[in-house]
Amino acid sequence: MKEIVYHTQGTCSQIIRLTGDAGRIVNVEFLGGCHGNLQGIASLVRGMKYEEVIDRVEGIRCGMKPTSCPDQLAKALRQLMAEEQ
Repeated sequence: MKEIVYHTQGTCSQIIRLTGDAGRIVNVEFLGGCHGNLQGIASLVRGMKYEEVIDRVEGIRCGMKPTSCPDQLAKALRQLMAEEQ
C-alpha cells in the first residue's frame, strides 16, 4: 500500500491525500474545495483502477480554469503510479 500527498495547482482544493494498492484506489481525501462534491468524487472512485479514473477525469476543466479537482486527481494518480513502480 502506498500513500502520497499531492499539492494541487489551479484549484480551490490545496491537497489530495491519495492511498492506493496494486493499481486500485484505497482512499482519497481532498483538503479545501467544494466539500460535498469532493466527498462524492472520493467515494465514487474508491476501489477503481487508476487508469479507469484517469481516463474518466483527466482534462476536465472548472469554468475558465485550465484544470479542475478531478483533473488534479488524475495528476495525483499518475504520480502514485510512478512511485509504485
